[in-house]
Amino acid sequence: MIDEILLDIEDRMDKAISALRSDLMGIRTGRASSSLLDRIRVEAYDSVLPLNQMATVAVPEPRLITIRPWDVSTLGAIERAILKSDLGLTPNNDGRIIRLAVPPLTDERRRDLARMVSRRAEEARVAIRNLRRDALKDLTDMQKAGDIPEDDYFKAREDLQSVTDEYITKADELGEQKQAEIIEF
Repeated sequence: MIDEILLDIEDRMDKAISALRSDLMGIRTGRASSSLLDRIRVEAYDSVLPLNQMATVAVPEPRLITIRPWDVSTLGAIERAILKSDLGLTPNNDGRIIRLAVPPLTDERRRDLARMVSRRAEEARVAIRNLRRDALKDLTDMQKAGDIPEDDYFKAREDLQSVTDEYITKADELGEQKQAEIIEF
């Protein structure tokens, strides 16, 4: 029973780290990356589709992203979706391909992005601590009900804390790596 709780919490903490990782991938670092466009949704064909399901996204140069739609009639919709996004990039449409020039970041924008990364990493740490709190409550309820002995309860608490520390360290490392990427250029 204790093992099930710990495995479930570890799985949920892993999902929190995955969410942080994908969230950080969408933050611009001054260098072109196709992952910047992963969150963009395009209204076309009477539905909303992810951009990567409508076009080929490539990074031919360090500061350029090209988008080649499979259906040229969706160029306008893709362009509108990029303009509506929070990327701050202006698409250049030549009738077949959309080019996104990724300008270098200003010092002020770098600081803003570094603060945003720090905030997102803190949100992930809070989510992980909330998961620990929930698991701890379950363990306490089980111990009070007499389902597990006191020794097992304290051992499970220690195990839970070590898993929590491990995932908080992962969140910190992801945040520090992204901040280093932002400040690097």
